Parts: sequence; structure tokens; C-alpha cells
Amino acid sequence: MEKHRGDAVSPKSLMLVAVLGTLPLGGGVGPASAEAAPPPRRAVHPRINVNPRPLLYRECRAWYVLQHRPSGTVLFPQQHCWWVRG
Repeated sequence: MEKHRGDAVSPKSLMLVAVLGTLPLGGGVGPASAEAAPPPRRAVHPRINVNPRPLLYRECRAWYVLQHRPSGTVLFPQQHCWWVRG
């Protein structure tokens, strides 16, 4: 029986298949491109102090209320504030 050149797989062919198997598909949507993206920005809420007179300050009370909406029931924040002499 004769061996044909096409029957045997060369080591170069195996190496090429191994290298191509490790490349990401989809044009750069792998982990390397995810690391290059900037991290999401954190919201910074400035603190506001309102002092109309030196002897007054604002006191607040906050709580949550269930509200029934067409999309479903949601938890909604409520707040009540008033001025207090200090």
C-alpha cells in the first residue's frame, strides 16, 4: 500500500489549527476589548445645605410607598421636609 502525501497531517498544519482555534471570533468582542472599555461612571450627588436664617435648619423624613402601576407594583420613595428652629 502506498502512502499519499495528503493522508498524513504535518506538524505545521496541527500548529496552525491550534493557533487559529485560540483567536476570538466576532471582531474584537473578547475579553481583551472589554478591558479597554472605560469603567462605568459613579453618580456623585452634591450635598446641598439651605440656611435661610442662622437659627433655622431643615429636617426631613423619608419612607417608601408601594405604588400600583400598569407595568406592576413598584417601591417608590417619599419625603417630607420642614423647617425647625435650632
